[in-house]
Amino acid sequence: MDRLLSAARTLSRLGLWFGGALVLLSAVVIGVDVVLRKAFALSIGGADELAGFALAIGTAWGLGATLLDRAHIRIDSLYLLLPVGLRALLDLCGLAAFTVVFGLVLWHGSGVMLQSITAGSRSMSALQTPVALPQGAWLVGLVLFLGTALLLLVAALVRVARRDLAGVVGMIGVRTTEEETAEEVRSAEAIHATDGAPPRDGRGRAA
Repeated sequence: MDRLLSAARTLSRLGLWFGGALVLLSAVVIGVDVVLRKAFALSIGGADELAGFALAIGTAWGLGATLLDRAHIRIDSLYLLLPVGLRALLDLCGLAAFTVVFGLVLWHGSGVMLQSITAGSRSMSALQTPVALPQGAWLVGLVLFLGTALLLLVAALVRVARRDLAGVVGMIGVRTTEEETAEEVRSAEAIHATDGAPPRDGRGRAA
């Protein structure tokens, strides 16, 4: 199970980089298009369409890594006050519901893509993009996310069977302030280690 989770984390991280690169590329294309319109009264054509495709695909491909990092937004005002057993139960219910919802999205999205392929649908912009192509890339991201979610759900249930409720919360629960602080400290230490400079306190002195 640990090997599967490690593989899922690596694959999801690659998906995150791919999605981020798409969004960054779309921003560059839009920037170039704006400059061309302002300076030369020219246009690339379809830049807004490409940006929409990139945003949808990039979001789908980044969902798995966000889930593994427990970075999805959750309302935790009451959650943190509950006992660990109840928190683990809520986390399992939340992950299961999350998976079901996106499973339905994948199901209906697949139907839309098949309809686009059958009808030969193309975008209405000057690019005339076959819409099945971005739809397919978007669905691949959803498949990656759902595979990750199902794997996490199984791993969490295994920990429940072992009565490791704290482990369940640590795997799929809300990140605590202490965890976020520790991660920021690790990131700062990694940056300082790369720069070759010792960490400094608030007055600029070496720690």
